Amino acid sequence: MFDVETGLAIFSALLWLMTLLLPWQPWRTREVLEVNATDSSLDLSSITVVIPARNEADVIATTLAALTRQGNGLKIIVVDDDSDDATVKVVIRSGIKGLELIQSDPLPRDWTGKLWAQEQGLKKVNTPYVLLLDADIELVPGTIQAALKKLKQDNLQFVSLMAKLQFSTFWEKLLMPAFIYFFKMIYPFHLSNQSGNRVAAAAGGFILVETKILKQIGGMSVIRDAIIDDCSLAKKIKSSGYKVWTGLTHAVISQRPYSNLKDIWQMVARTAFTQLHYSVGLLMVCTLVLILVYWVPIVGLVFWQGMAFWLSVFSLAAMVLAYLPTLKFYNLHLGWALLMPVTAAFYLLMTWSSAIRYWKGERSRWKGRVYQNV
Repeated sequence: MFDVETGLAIFSALLWLMTLLLPWQPWRTREVLEVNATDSSLDLSSITVVIPARNEADVIATTLAALTRQGNGLKIIVVDDDSDDATVKVVIRSGIKGLELIQSDPLPRDWTGKLWAQEQGLKKVNTPYVLLLDADIELVPGTIQAALKKLKQDNLQFVSLMAKLQFSTFWEKLLMPAFIYFFKMIYPFHLSNQSGNRVAAAAGGFILVETKILKQIGGMSVIRDAIIDDCSLAKKIKSSGYKVWTGLTHAVISQRPYSNLKDIWQMVARTAFTQLHYSVGLLMVCTLVLILVYWVPIVGLVFWQGMAFWLSVFSLAAMVLAYLPTLKFYNLHLGWALLMPVTAAFYLLMTWSSAIRYWKGERSRWKGRVYQNV
């Protein structure tokens, strides 16, 4: 008969074995769109870029300058979302041909700020394609061309690229690669990119979509109060019978630093409990699973013997193996995989923080706005 220690070790090892053997392998980095150098004179007049901007004075100049290196004829709409910094002045100073600056109308009660800004920009779009781009995203030359080529060649209607985050500080290296890793675990790209299932993933920093389809489904109004707006949009488009694709890349670069733990905590807590559908049951399951897969093996390695010890060694090896592709993709030291139990503990605490905020009446907060529970 197995004792409790062996039972826990077996359970942990089985969870890791199932993770590694899942047919869709969410821990791998197979869904990738890379960009090669291209001719900057390419005609991009079929695309309008819509950028919602709220207090983005520090980054938006670089974002706009990068767009000018994508090709010719690109239309750009910047929607100022009630900024109280120099965002508007920076946009005006850019002097970019084809750029239109819109001042956002007051935010309706049943909308989130980003979606309301995008909706107003979308009403001005009359090109076949629209690129929904975050104000902090810098694009490598050729990125839009590569995304458009992917969309046309694969008969897609929606292409989204996960931005490369900042990995400069200790906290960014500890937590930000794991943000992408855990995101892919929750929203497996391989399943999202296939028809016939309900999984839908997207990265809101870069979404290229056919304009007529976006307007056909009702624009942003159909997800007007969504907190995880990117995946909500992908799900709506996919459920309407269209094909979506999401992947990793090195060509979409986030300029936004998360240099300290507080900034990362706020970013994760903003959506963590939403990803669990505000369910206490799912929160408990998430807590139990993270403890079993990340901390039970540590306990087993230090305190247990016999079969329980060796099963713990297997679980730790599987933990490292599953995280290595993400670290390799972003050229980070593979030693960070050994700290995954610590990283997972922080994410669990941030998820609980998100839940506690929700129970206190706060659904989300971002950019100085607080969205209350309805």
